[in-house]
Parts: sequence; C-alpha cells; structure tokens
Amino acid sequence: MNTVIRFDNDYTEGAHPRILERLLETNLEQTPGYGTDRYCDHARELIRCAADAPEAGVHFLVGGTQVNFILIRAALMPHQAVISPVTGHINVHETGAVEATGHKILPVPCGKEGKPTAEQVEVMVYEHYHGPTPPEHTVQPQLVYISQPTENGALYTLSELTALHEVCRRYGLLLFADGARLGYGLASPQADVTLAHMARLTDAFTIGGTKCGALFGEALVISNPALNRDFRYAIKQNGAMLAKGRLLGLQFEALFEDGLYFEICGQAVQKAFVLRDALLAAGFEEYAPSPTNQQFFIFPEEIAAKLSEKYAFSDWETLPQGRRAMRVCTSWATKEENVAALLRDIAACAVK
Repeated sequence: MNTVIRFDNDYTEGAHPRILERLLETNLEQTPGYGTDRYCDHARELIRCAADAPEAGVHFLVGGTQVNFILIRAALMPHQAVISPVTGHINVHETGAVEATGHKILPVPCGKEGKPTAEQVEVMVYEHYHGPTPPEHTVQPQLVYISQPTENGALYTLSELTALHEVCRRYGLLLFADGARLGYGLASPQADVTLAHMARLTDAFTIGGTKCGALFGEALVISNPALNRDFRYAIKQNGAMLAKGRLLGLQFEALFEDGLYFEICGQAVQKAFVLRDALLAAGFEEYAPSPTNQQFFIFPEEIAAKLSEKYAFSDWETLPQGRRAMRVCTSWATKEENVAALLRDIAACAVK
C-alpha cells in the first residue's frame, strides 16, 4: 500500500521533538494544576517579552475553536454581535460555535484575500446607528474578528491593521485577531506586522501552537485590561481549564524560549515558496496569491486527479471548465524529500 504524502494541512504531524523531550523530562513532576505552575508562568513571561506587552494577560487553551468562542462570549453582552469576514473561520468552519453562545455573526464580503477593510467596518457600524431601522431593533456590532493570516493565506499590513484599530477605537468596538497560523504570518518575508504590533493594535489575539509545532494549544494574549479581568472564570465555566495545565505551558515555553517558534515557521514558509515558484514555472495559475505557508493554485481536473494519487491536498473550490482550486500547504514538519518528490511530479505535469 502506497503512503500518501500530505500537503493538505499544517497540523497533521505530532509535535516538534524539543517539545516531546520537554514533556518526557517533566513527566513525573508534581506541579500545581490549572495553569498556575512555573512552566506556564515562564511561558507567559516569554510571550509578554516577545510581544513587548508586559501587562498583557496570557491564557493557554487547548484549541482554536474553543478559544474563539470563549473570548467572544466573554467579551459581548447578549444583544451584541461579531463582524467577521464571510470566509472567517468562526463563520464557516466552527459549526456555529459562536452563534450557539447566542451571538450573531455579521459577515462582511471581502474577496479572495479574506480581509475586511476599515471602511467596510465603519459603514456597517454607521448604518446600524444611522440607518432607517432604529438601532435597538437589530443586534449591535461590538467586536471585529479577523485572522492573521486569513483563511486564504493573505496578511494584514501594518497600515491595514492600524486603520482597523482606529475605526474600532472611534466606535468603541473590540478587535480580536485569530492567530492560529500567526507564526507563519510573522515569518513571511512580506510581513511588516510583528507580535508587538498585534499586542498594541488589538484587544486580544491568539498565538497558535496546534499548527505551529505544538501537540495542541493556543496562547490567548489579552491587551485590554477590562477584557482580561475575570477571564479565568470564563475559561472554567466553559470547560476549558485544563487540570494538567503545565502540558500547555511547557509547549509554549519550548517554542518561545530560544526563538524556535519563529525558526520552524520560517522554514515552512521557505518550503512553501519553493513549491509556489515551481508551480508558477510549470504554468499553473494562482487562485489566491499568498505570502505564507499556504499556497493556492488552480489545477486542471485530470492533473489534480493524477497528483492526488500520491499527494493529499485540500480542495478549495470547484471552478468552471474542469478546474479545481486546491491548497498546497507546508508545515514546520514538512520534509525536504517530500518537497523534492512533489517538485519532480509537478515538472512532469507541466502545463504547455
């Protein structure tokens, strides 16, 4: 039986060996539970230092969907809603988790990049308060949800993020950034947004571990003191407070203590660019240009089927004239020999 080489996602492997070593070394230690141990405390300080945010709250949770809906639920009153790109993860990939908390999602069309603009947010909020319907008859937009990178691998520039921040401040909105793949965004040579910018320009953002070298886990960084107050109550009430909390702290400690997080994410982006350049050279068309570890290309159906015999990709969209948009994704664990094999097969399928 032939083994399929996976380029369909960036979290199918386990964890970076350094993390596994750290977990094994500390396996029989007895520490306080629920994230109050020295490993979690050290990881928090490392993240605060990296983000130049000494007063920020840092909370460790198991998964992305979990942290997204808990943060949004804790941040909003019952009559308030979330502005999200129509392609946003909370809108299309989380089984209505946010709506199940009682908060409506207000989707914003945003093209293939998946980036709502400051102008779109301002128009939506202005129309809520100044439109023909009395504002209290509809849900109140109160939090703007974005992803860095977006679902289609695009990055917010510093000017775009600053503009969103300014609109949110003008209208008293909260700005929350989903950073499940943030490491790959920060490592992109096209990025001009840093961790420090994320901390300064958002009320809260996540640093993804699950997709960036950890077994599991997301670090939630809350810059807004009002939002951070009592947040541990929200974690516990929603069943998300891990008794063996050090398992999360240890992983983020290993990722941040000597720059491992940025190193391995940068390697993944470099490999993605090698694949991107090979696909372009072979004549394949980009579906959505991306400066990150996710690359999106259009394949004729017959070539997509042929490559899929050996490789796993993510189907993104079925297009007219027998074409398929597919995601080719590298990760911190992508092997050089697998990239080389795909390059050879891409060359064999070159579009004339």
